[in-house]
Parts: sequence; structure tokens; C-alpha cells
Amino acid sequence: MLLQEGAQLGGMFRLRLWRPVVVGYRPEWNRLVLRDLETFRSRGSFSALTPYLAGGIVLTDAPAHRERRQALNPHLFTRSLRPWEHRLAEVVERSLPPARFEALEWASTTVRTMLDEVFFGGRLDGDLLAAFLNPLHRGFPHPFLPRRRLFARMTRAIEAEVADPAPGSLAESLGHVDDAAEELRVSLAAGFDTTAHTLAWALWHLSEHPEWCDVETLPLVIDEILRLYPSGWLGSRVTSCEVVVGDVALPTDTLVLYSPFLSHRDPVLWSDPQRFDPARFAGSRPAWGFLPFGAGERTCLGTHLARMILRIALAPFCRGELRAVAGDPTPKAGLTLRPGGPLVVERRPVSLASAEGRRRVGERAADDA
Repeated sequence: MLLQEGAQLGGMFRLRLWRPVVVGYRPEWNRLVLRDLETFRSRGSFSALTPYLAGGIVLTDAPAHRERRQALNPHLFTRSLRPWEHRLAEVVERSLPPARFEALEWASTTVRTMLDEVFFGGRLDGDLLAAFLNPLHRGFPHPFLPRRRLFARMTRAIEAEVADPAPGSLAESLGHVDDAAEELRVSLAAGFDTTAHTLAWALWHLSEHPEWCDVETLPLVIDEILRLYPSGWLGSRVTSCEVVVGDVALPTDTLVLYSPFLSHRDPVLWSDPQRFDPARFAGSRPAWGFLPFGAGERTCLGTHLARMILRIALAPFCRGELRAVAGDPTPKAGLTLRPGGPLVVERRPVSLASAEGRRRVGERAADDA
């Protein structure tokens, strides 16, 4: 990856893409870029390149950003989402895969259904929703193509839900917000592939590390997956004025990048960073060095919802045993990070897993004797 090669030059380096850019990944750079909203602006950043993110609060800059966020935030806090936990658990139970399944395919379908439940009470047309979201599941250039007719159909469908929302849905909660349909459409897109890919990687690693397949330790597992594979692997801002960082002068309109992927795999910040080790999150984490959902005032609004979906979707798999069959979990960069290849996993119900566990215990006892 070009970024990893550049990181060998130090904590801040230059790249030449279609325009010159400056990249940083150390905590002090992350803090500067993500806290100073007046100097480092979102408009003109990478988000504007894809129609899925080019709108709503994603491209709203200070000072309007704070007021906009205050209108959206209360409906996406954990306490506001808690009433959905039981219904989302039912969605997952109905969607449990067969004994052998491809983790990314199952995760994508299940996350799409869970998002529909929270956003629209499960009422949106399933074919339309799949057609709208599926390009995000694919590599370049699919998430960047305009698809104007599809977006127009999706906007009309969301507007109909806002006009007559399902009780308790986000369409009802956000109906009072200006341009509610746009905010819902952008939030839906931002939460789909990011969460689905994280879920697929989590299933794969749990199948390779069954000792972590426990509902009590799922929060640690989720954090470790988010560290290794931050879906938002690269963030961008544009300078609104000249700014000097260290001994480097950044002129007005400079495109600057921060990289959670590089920050999360920096050996200065993390011990043995390439290794899957959820136990590392039982302790403290480096300030401004762990940012799977960004950080600061522009932290992703969907943080709590994504974590809730991941925890609920993974919980049933802790009742049995998972086994990795075949796959390529190598991260592949696009609009978001995604697994390089299919991830085929086999699950056994609790009775079979328990029987296998008893057999192993018996074999060990015989060996000890």
C-alpha cells in the first residue's frame, strides 16, 4: 500500500495523487486535524467524490456543523437506540446462516436488514435498498459512479417514510430536521459497508481464535477488529488558510490526510500491532491513536449504532463454535477497507461444539494418563 511505504519516511509525509497531499498519522497530527474545524474543512475533501457521502452533515463545516450535529445527536445515543436491541436480535436470529457460509455475504445481507429495521421499521423496499447499497460493497469505481435515477428513487422512498414513518424509527425521530431524507440517505450509506465488513472480519477472526468467542469479551474483540481494519482507513480535510505544522508550511487549499489504518498499526503506539490481540483493549488505549470512527467534534454519528449492530450480530455465534474453512482476510483499500477475498466459515451449534469439546478433553486426559 502506497501509504505504508510513505509512513517509512516519518510521521508526516507528502504524496502526489491527482494533486499534492500531506499525510500524517501520529497522535499530534490527528489531534490538530480533527480538532481545528475552522482550519481543516470537510468541503472539498474525499467525501465529495462519492455521491453516497456528498451531502448532509458529512459536508457541513463549522460553524453550522455544531448546530446540525446537536439536532441529530440525541437520536443516535446508546440510550435512544436501546429499545431496538430486542428487535435487532430477532432480525439476526431469523437470518442465521447455514452450517457453512461466506461471512461477507451474510454480514452484508444481515447489516442491510438491521439498518432497514432501525431507520424505517423494516418497511423500505428490499430490492431498492439492496440496489442502492450494493455498490458500496464493491471495489473502485462502483461507489463513485453517479447513478442519478437510483438515487432519485431512493430519495423518494425515504421521503415517503419520513412523511409517514414507522413508530420509533429514525425516520420518525429525524423527521423534524431540515433535509431529513438526505441525512437519512447519507447515514444509511455511511453505516452499511463499514459495519458489514467489520462484522465479516470479526467472524473470521473468531473462527481462528475460538477462545474469544464469548459474549462477555465481544466488546474487546470488536475494538481489536476496528483497530486492525478501520473501515474509514483514510480521512481528508482541506486547509482554509495557511498553517504551519512543525517546520512544514501548508498553504491555503492544501489537501491533508489522516490515516486510522497507519495510526492503528504504528509500533510506536501499539505493541506487536499486526497481531490479533483483543486483550490489549482491557487496558488503556493511546489518546488520538485509536480512531475507527474519527475523533473530536466530528466523531461519526453512527458510532453507537454500529457497535450495537456488531455486538448483537455476533452474539449468537458465541453459543457454538466457529471454524475458518478458507479465505483471504487481507484488507483491500477502496472507499472503505474490505476483505481481499471470500471468508468461508463453518459454524456448529452448541450441542456439537460441546460434544467436540468433551472429546478433546477426553483425549487430553488419555494423553496425560
